[in-house]
Amino acid sequence: MSTLSIIFGLLLNLVGLVGFFETGATHYTALIPCAFGLLLMLCGFIAKKESLRPHAMHVAVLVALIGFLGTVSALGKIPLLFSATADPKAAAIIAKSATALLCALFFVLCVRSFVKARLLKKY
Repeated sequence: MSTLSIIFGLLLNLVGLVGFFETGATHYTALIPCAFGLLLMLCGFIAKKESLRPHAMHVAVLVALIGFLGTVSALGKIPLLFSATADPKAAAIIAKSATALLCALFFVLCVRSFVKARLLKKY
């Protein structure tokens, strides 16, 4: 899971940077996914050490949950992208939706891993 944390962190950094430059490099809030990405990458690198792995991955799943909850509202705005009138905030909607989906997927993968680890610990 530590490697997945690093990969998802890189993907979130990519979303943040693309969103930032697509909005003309003027809206610094477009870099918010980079903050989540850096935190996930940091957790992934810390989790490489066996004794710190459980703590780091629990922090990583919390980061993913906060990232999802903070951006999930954009998923409801996706239909606006396909409407006849062009939305001037299309790049923001796309970036927030991508952040929400990446965070949700990482969260699900982490929970699945935690459950699997717990079941293996019982036996």
